[in-house]
Amino acid sequence: MTSIEVSNLRKTFQTKRKAAGLGGSLRSLFKPEYSSVEAVRELSFQMESGELLGFIGPNGAGKSTTIKMLTGILHPSGGAARVLGFIPWTERQKLAYHIGTVFGQRPQLWYHLPAMDTFFLFGKIYELDDRETKKRVDFLAEAFEIQDLLDVPVRKLSLGQRMRCEVAASLLHRPKLLLLDEPSIGLDVVAKQHIRDAIKRMNQEEGVGVLLTSHDAGDLEALCKRVIIVNHGQIVYEDRVSNLKRRFLTTKLVQVRYAEEVARDFSINGVETLKVGHYGVKLKFDTTQTPVDSVISHLSDAGDIMDITISDPPLEEVIAKIYQEVGEGRQVNK
Repeated sequence: MTSIEVSNLRKTFQTKRKAAGLGGSLRSLFKPEYSSVEAVRELSFQMESGELLGFIGPNGAGKSTTIKMLTGILHPSGGAARVLGFIPWTERQKLAYHIGTVFGQRPQLWYHLPAMDTFFLFGKIYELDDRETKKRVDFLAEAFEIQDLLDVPVRKLSLGQRMRCEVAASLLHRPKLLLLDEPSIGLDVVAKQHIRDAIKRMNQEEGVGVLLTSHDAGDLEALCKRVIIVNHGQIVYEDRVSNLKRRFLTTKLVQVRYAEEVARDFSINGVETLKVGHYGVKLKFDTTQTPVDSVISHLSDAGDIMDITISDPPLEEVIAKIYQEVGEGRQVNK
């Protein structure tokens, strides 16, 4: 069953032009001039029920605008969309009972109250009785590991703790679909992993579908099966995350720390040396050109390794690579 259907969706914003000089300012005051900005252009895609879908792109690509239209916050300039069978901007109240939303930079928890108070307020809003709300809160508290945080004023929670409570709150009414707009922004590695694990559990146990926007490649790898990449409000890539990784996440970053000071030339064919210190080195290479085992072997020969980290480049680099191919007129889709 399809949970989201989007067809030729468009959103155009009117922005006032700023005139230069005193005379221009007076003219713009009495006779303002406007320009149009297309945030979303002819967007079409589908999302299946229970699917984990990544919806990514750089800042200004139209991701948040699309999510706001899918939740009914914004009315589109054209096109059509259905979310769980509802037209979001005309049936927003009905849709709200079936979806959960988290905007990473717009908290829904009351800042000066404990999270538990907001949970019970939401229970009233979603017409749950207190006993049902308490049972649901107990389950979510265990799933998100927030048992000790529920009675603490939100203002005293760390960002990671607050975001776990935010996502849990969005699941209080057992939604069928969760729309997450950069829920891991600003979080440390541990906090991100807590949220990812809890979301995967809710997807597996309750079949909650997730539409996720994020600049973190780790979020996509951990959660999403399929990814849509947008630029200037249009889809430039749509495929499975496994295919995205195989095609574009071929570059690896290797950082090594040694037990003792090492003095060695780390030059390897096909490997870029980013940083060299007395006790470590940071390298970058393309796995399609240079085998991982040859790089690790070379590093091991230099001395006793205390720590080694192999990671993907920032997602922005991967997206930039895709956009480069688009700009050169190459096909990046399937």
